[in-house]
Amino acid sequence: MNTYGVDLMGRRRRRRHSDEFKAAVIQECMRPGVSMAAVALAHGLNATMLRKWVTESERKGASGSVPTAPEMATPPAFVPLALPAPAVEGDIRIELQRAGTTVKIVWPASSAGDCAAWLRDWLR
Repeated sequence: MNTYGVDLMGRRRRRRHSDEFKAAVIQECMRPGVSMAAVALAHGLNATMLRKWVTESERKGASGSVPTAPEMATPPAFVPLALPAPAVEGDIRIELQRAGTTVKIVWPASSAGDCAAWLRDWLR
């Protein structure tokens, strides 16, 4: 098939957007409760491309520069908190049926580990 005679002037071309336009659309996406897909649709943009713009903008941050490797390698500080053990009140109530026999067990919740060990042995 010969395609040399086909007019390719009607082909789509890649659009270029100014930095001002990108910044305005990104700011529009940053408002609370705004759907990024709706913003993209309203401006005739691809939602994936708009998400890429927003991600790049967030990565650059307020300084306007991309963070360097040492800045990215520093993990956030972790502060462990000592929490009191939860107070366990009440009883553990279990009803088991095995070989035609029903066993009802009431165990104090404060010794739940002992109950689990007993139950494990009993069910073997």
